Amino acid sequence: MKLLRELRPAAMAVAPLTAAVLTLAAGVMLVVSAATPSVPTRFLALLEVTPVILIELSHFLSSVLGLVLILLAFGLRARLDAAWTATMVVLAVTLPLTLLKGIVWEETAWLAALMVALAPFRAAFVRQARLTRMEITPGWLLSATALVLGAGLLGLWSFENADYGNRSWIRVMVEDDAARAIRAWAGAAILLLVFGLWRLFASAAKPQVVSPGDEDFQKVRAVLANAQSAEPASNLALLGDKRFIFSQSGESFLMFGVRDRSWIALGAPVGRRDERMELLWRFREMADSHAARPGIYGIGADDLPDVVELGFSIQKIGESAAVPLETFSVEGRKRGNLRRAWRKAGEEGATFEVLPPAGVPAVLDELQAISDQWLSHHAGGEKGFTMGGFTRAYVAEFPVAVVRQDGRIVAFATLWTTSARTTFSMDLMRYSNAAPKNIMDYLFIELIAWGREQGYQAFEFGMAPLAGLEHRPLAPIMSRVGRLLFERGEEIYNFQGVRKYKDKYDPVWQPRYLAAPHKWAIPLLLADVGLLSSGGMAGLAKRPKRVEAQAEVQ
Repeated sequence: MKLLRELRPAAMAVAPLTAAVLTLAAGVMLVVSAATPSVPTRFLALLEVTPVILIELSHFLSSVLGLVLILLAFGLRARLDAAWTATMVVLAVTLPLTLLKGIVWEETAWLAALMVALAPFRAAFVRQARLTRMEITPGWLLSATALVLGAGLLGLWSFENADYGNRSWIRVMVEDDAARAIRAWAGAAILLLVFGLWRLFASAAKPQVVSPGDEDFQKVRAVLANAQSAEPASNLALLGDKRFIFSQSGESFLMFGVRDRSWIALGAPVGRRDERMELLWRFREMADSHAARPGIYGIGADDLPDVVELGFSIQKIGESAAVPLETFSVEGRKRGNLRRAWRKAGEEGATFEVLPPAGVPAVLDELQAISDQWLSHHAGGEKGFTMGGFTRAYVAEFPVAVVRQDGRIVAFATLWTTSARTTFSMDLMRYSNAAPKNIMDYLFIELIAWGREQGYQAFEFGMAPLAGLEHRPLAPIMSRVGRLLFERGEEIYNFQGVRKYKDKYDPVWQPRYLAAPHKWAIPLLLADVGLLSSGGMAGLAKRPKRVEAQAEVQ
């Protein structure tokens, strides 16, 4: 008994997949059996004691229920509790049918054994979801169609010597063992066709992009305002370029972007902690039903158990920097350069203020002018998806930290806050040509002091891409390639410069990951993240306006 108790967790872990395979086999057995000839001696013995109509009905229903078991196998693999219940009911109904259609006691024994084997593992099917939520991929549906077609061809081959080739189709459908086989096969084929059409129209449609004018945008704001679980970057939900999956309570959401076949969730679900897994599963199932390539970008170490539960592979993609506010200080020799830059900006007349969202519209014109000037010196233009872009509606959603000099705004940063006040961060950070040197250091130090006053615990500096990857011989190849890019790819992106700049503040570096069902999909997803963030190939190729103007003059 002790050994059984120790083996139970392992048995529960493999039960869903094992049950799916065995149920699929049982369904195939019933479909093929219905499409092939009965054993003559058994059939004649049954015919003496059983009405013909009952035999015909049992033969037809066993084929249809065989296809139902094939369909339910997909739900068992997904650990749906409703699929387990439905499978047990179908097996119980099918048991007497296998005897009534031709005393096929071998099938009866197999189905009874399967039913007994599944009974103790009810607890392994933990996902509470209706069968109508069971997602079927186009590829899987095509495989089922091929199976039913194969069973029909097998039946035709089995009966090729039967004397029904010169009979009308109607007479074949009502006479002889061949007619029973063809009826059973036709019933399964019709059921599969109906099911396929239903899935075509009943499958959850790909959610549309939610823009600020949509009703769901108010739900996003409400979730962010009360979220138990959220990071500063969760505020990217308000950018207006995301799609959303909401929980049944409406108190949680998962946001994602779509590029070609890639569906990429940005971070973990936002809202209630107890709804996270259901949203993750729904995201994966919905992507699967659309034959898409799902991925989850930018998750932290605390999210890894959830994505491992989905069966995803993990790849580290960099590290994010967080400065604990309670211990940060500009005093001491180590922070001498920061302290001097901060004091010098103040002595030159720089002042700091955080405007609440209600006060932002009054200065939007000034902020827009600074943003346009800043963009003229930077390649790529406005970003999206993983980074905010300057749109007036988006900027007005947040508090904005501004630096003034001689009464004019010379630099600003939009702030991402969280309802739990655990961490806050910046999004857009832009300054004009008139801003003093090292204005960003002045802004950061003032923001850290402001966050401490507001009761926040940490200030996030964002991610340093490809930082912290290993280059050891046994490290994953993706990590070794990423490390090589980090060390030698400064012409592509300022990888080391970003890491070095943030290190001045002695942050706590935390790993960030990308998760996908297969390792081979990770490079494709990373490429699509870059294209989503940059606005496609056109955004990547966009050069600074100032450089273009100089080229025209020359």
